[in-house]
Amino acid sequence: MGISTMNLLPWQRRSLQAVALIALVVPAASPLMAQTTSSDTEIRLRKVESEVAAIQRVVFPGGDGKFFPQLQSGTASTVQPGSPASAPSTDMLVRMDALEGQVARLTAQVEEDHHRIEKMDARLAAIESASKVQTVTDAPASSSTDANLAAMGAGPKPVPAASSAKPASKPAAKPTADAAAKRVAAVKAVVKPSTRDAGDDEYSYGFRLWEAKFFPESEQQLKMFLQKYPKHARTSYARNLLGRDYLDDGNPHEAAGWFLQNYKTEPKGDRAPDSLLMLAESMRQLGDTTRGCVALKQFGSTFPAEAAGRLKGQYDSTSSGLKCK
Repeated sequence: MGISTMNLLPWQRRSLQAVALIALVVPAASPLMAQTTSSDTEIRLRKVESEVAAIQRVVFPGGDGKFFPQLQSGTASTVQPGSPASAPSTDMLVRMDALEGQVARLTAQVEEDHHRIEKMDARLAAIESASKVQTVTDAPASSSTDANLAAMGAGPKPVPAASSAKPASKPAAKPTADAAAKRVAAVKAVVKPSTRDAGDDEYSYGFRLWEAKFFPESEQQLKMFLQKYPKHARTSYARNLLGRDYLDDGNPHEAAGWFLQNYKTEPKGDRAPDSLLMLAESMRQLGDTTRGCVALKQFGSTFPAEAAGRLKGQYDSTSSGLKCK
């Protein structure tokens, strides 16, 4: 298996490049000896030996001869006194064999270092990830307004199919057949728009149902719209209106989930400021002053123009009800 030099430390890349150079030079030495003088070959061979020795000092610092004793200066000769002198070509072959052995060991060591560094990187990444999670978990509630908003929850569950829409949290007494028939007729009387924008028609119909105070029907219609047109320009409006549906229907907990989801999903959406302010109102109705004040503070700092303009009345009313410090 090859080694990606991009994952190695600088000194390892230099070592590996030198090893590759030596691997190319060593096999070429034999034909070189046949084509040049022994003096030239000796010079080039000594150069390769010095390069291997330099690599040894980088990869294995200390130079104690533990790994490459044959390359250390002053190494005792293994030739016995009185032994006949070997031919120059024989000496060179022995030295070439030694170099090839060192190249193989250097390559193995670089591969081991690479594998060890990969494992260390993986462990460090796991430690850093765990540390980030722990930091978020242990962060004090007042350290970040955005973190506090996130701590309020992940919003409501994914939009269910229209046929399984959740009913109002406070179901009324079972209507009589006559009352049910009248309600169906009243809902049918709400006209659904018909324009060239089918998605806008679906949203507008949900708005008209909410305006007529048919909250469960409006909730079902708006969820169907979000499911069918998730990228439509009216999605910010639809999620915010779903929150209003639940809030007006006496379910501030479900309303808060939709307001929070809308602000987190589209923080710059057309109805993001409305949702953040209504989130504070939902918290007020739930009796959670701390989180209500967090949302109110976030609204005032993020949307100052809205707080002083279009939503000033609602802002003042919610601020008065929460009495934030």
